[in-house]
Amino acid sequence: MIKEAIILAGGLGTRLRSVVADLPKCLADVNGRPFLFYVLQYLKRNGIKKFIFSLGYKSSEVEAFIKLNLLKADYSVVVEQDPLGTGGGIQLAMDKTKDSHCIVVNGDTYFDVNLQDFSLLHINEDADCTISLKPMENFSRYGSVEIDDNYTIVSFKEKQFIESGFINGGVYALNKATFLQHNFASKFSFEKDYLEPNVGSKKLKGFIQDEYFIDIGIPEDYKKAQTELIAHI
Repeated sequence: MIKEAIILAGGLGTRLRSVVADLPKCLADVNGRPFLFYVLQYLKRNGIKKFIFSLGYKSSEVEAFIKLNLLKADYSVVVEQDPLGTGGGIQLAMDKTKDSHCIVVNGDTYFDVNLQDFSLLHINEDADCTISLKPMENFSRYGSVEIDDNYTIVSFKEKQFIESGFINGGVYALNKATFLQHNFASKFSFEKDYLEPNVGSKKLKGFIQDEYFIDIGIPEDYKKAQTELIAHI
């Protein structure tokens, strides 16, 4: 099983300003605790032993929280001096990884994926990248993802109303060597510059799980998190 995780926790939380003070999104208060607390509990519960944080906006505040909550854990922090995009943040954090594969999660999204099963599929399929997929009905906020019978991602579709489909749940498993061999610039989009160009590749896989999912990027879902996430500590 994969034991290392990169946590992308440098977001500004611009869309939450109406309900959250001037904080990074990952520190938004959810039922008396920063959202990042719930993400870390999930990762620890799923066997993650090393935590690598990719930080940016108000990084010192996030670091203070990490020190209090991971006192005896193995963790590292990298800080973007300028915004590097999702891909650049992952690439920077990979310098701190030791194993050949790592998990990547977003600090403002919670998806209760079983990481043992997720890791097994990723490794058994010899994937370069495996994406967590959440089944959803009647949605338009997210783009949709199509997968074939061999777990291969065959398309990403733009945001539009979909009666039934899969969304990208924001949990990834990455093969470190094959990711870094692309020699990306320091700033790039993980989605646009890495995932989309590899659609149809047998090395880009999808893992479907119908488990609890929430993205607190908008006030409506942030409000839902106040009552829902307490059940997932």
